[in-house]
Amino acid sequence: MQATDIPLKPSSVLQLPSGMSLRRLVYSWLLDPDIKDNLRAKFDGYIAVLIITNLLVMVFENVPGIYDGNKAWFHGFDIFSIAVFSIEYLLRLYMAPEDVEFAKSRYPRLRYVFSIYSLIDLAAILPFYAALLLPIQTDLRILRILRLLRLFKLFRVLVPAIKEFRDLNRGRTFRQHVHALVSPSEFGGKLHDFFDLTIMMWVVISVMAVVLESVDSIYRDLAVEFVVLDAIAVSIFTVEYLMRLYACVEEPRFKHWLAGRYRLATSPAAIVDFLAIVPFFLEALLHHLFDLRFLRVFRLIRLMKLTRYTGATQTLYAAMKREWPVIAASAFIMMLLVVVAASLGYLFEHDAQPDKFENIPQSIYWSVITLASVGYGDISPITPAGRLITVVLALLGIGIFAVPAAVLSSAFNDQLRIERETMQNELYAMLEDGVISPEEQHLIDREAARLHLSAPEVGRIMERARQQRELEHTGHGGIPFSMVQERPAVALQQYRMLIGQLNQIAELSDRQQLEQMLAVPGDATDLERQVWQLLAAQGGSGKSSSSEASLSGT
Repeated sequence: MQATDIPLKPSSVLQLPSGMSLRRLVYSWLLDPDIKDNLRAKFDGYIAVLIITNLLVMVFENVPGIYDGNKAWFHGFDIFSIAVFSIEYLLRLYMAPEDVEFAKSRYPRLRYVFSIYSLIDLAAILPFYAALLLPIQTDLRILRILRLLRLFKLFRVLVPAIKEFRDLNRGRTFRQHVHALVSPSEFGGKLHDFFDLTIMMWVVISVMAVVLESVDSIYRDLAVEFVVLDAIAVSIFTVEYLMRLYACVEEPRFKHWLAGRYRLATSPAAIVDFLAIVPFFLEALLHHLFDLRFLRVFRLIRLMKLTRYTGATQTLYAAMKREWPVIAASAFIMMLLVVVAASLGYLFEHDAQPDKFENIPQSIYWSVITLASVGYGDISPITPAGRLITVVLALLGIGIFAVPAAVLSSAFNDQLRIERETMQNELYAMLEDGVISPEEQHLIDREAARLHLSAPEVGRIMERARQQRELEHTGHGGIPFSMVQERPAVALQQYRMLIGQLNQIAELSDRQQLEQMLAVPGDATDLERQVWQLLAAQGGSGKSSSSEASLSGT
């Protein structure tokens, strides 16, 4: 892979040569894998989302409580999906002569029709047309089940990613392969992104299943499906956890085979991964000894696994860590105010409402609700002193509870600024050699994704880094060396300015002392001595034209 010349300017506009045929234009714009800035990745991504949505819809079709009242919506979505998949199939069939894989064939479209991808695409839509066109009245549920074949369309995206992953990791060990798959690096490629996307998808599916289990009408119809779904999710999360534990020693901070893995296992992210799977195994192994059904609610911890895949969480954690003294001070003041208010509320309201202000711990609930300006109304003072305290608490709560939020918001914005400036400094260091290597480009893309920077924003940061680098490598008077090299008139102007300054130095300085310092061996170069002799010969008269001629000869 060759390095890219700077400056790099990400572009979202596809540039195509004129005179191109319509078929070639559409193929280049939509499906050509060799054009970086086309819509191929987005097109494949939307198709993948539609395929996964079809799978979820098929699950909900088996819930009478959901399906019976929404048959028209389910049927409409199926028609929409078939329309999209049919258009995709016809587009690929029409543009088969432009595809390198089929272009060399005498009949490229026929070759495409019998390719594995075409057969999968065709199988994804045939059940619908078969159910629509068959004249006999029969039970076509088997054809509806065949809609699961749409899942195989995902191989169109997975197969190229697997090939790329193999190329990037050729010659590396199995453990390094596993590490590249589960951890962000220059060796992961798109397959690592798909791995992360799969984990996130199963996190969302498993959490949705936990939520829907609480609905009796849905749980009665899908009790077995929920168990199977949870078992699949736990299997995936367990394999992921073991893979991370096995491959972590490839990172310097987890280098030791035992201590490194222990350090990973006790990290916050790994603890969340462990808590996401342990309730399932505890309930499966100890259900005959204890009633552990309450552990099922802890499956919602899986939602915290998503924090691994968003840079905003890391930024928020860094902001909280930096501003923790201020946040802790604010929390202490709030706790102190809550306890004092609860004590006063108990003092003034206990005799009037002994059932509601029975003790100070019970009064703490009232003080927190009042300070938070929520005021549920289930506990409220009736004495004048109690109501006065409530008014004061409500007013204080507007400011006191807003302090931590304001501090955290300011710290979060400041942390984002710091991280973007850090990225700009890293870009400046990368631009020192004048090129952006593929590895450096990968780091830039990963950092941009973590900071949620769009391509134009990354382009602006790179441009600022380039300008900063150019300003630090400038000639006399702040003129960039590149301008001096490219424009002779600017070079002549700078040359004359330097000669004028040299003449001023010769006129204003003590010539005898300057000559003595220049005469000391090692303190001045021969060129410096020659220039001084020429200036001294001119008598410091300031005639720059004569000096220029003499210095030009030198």
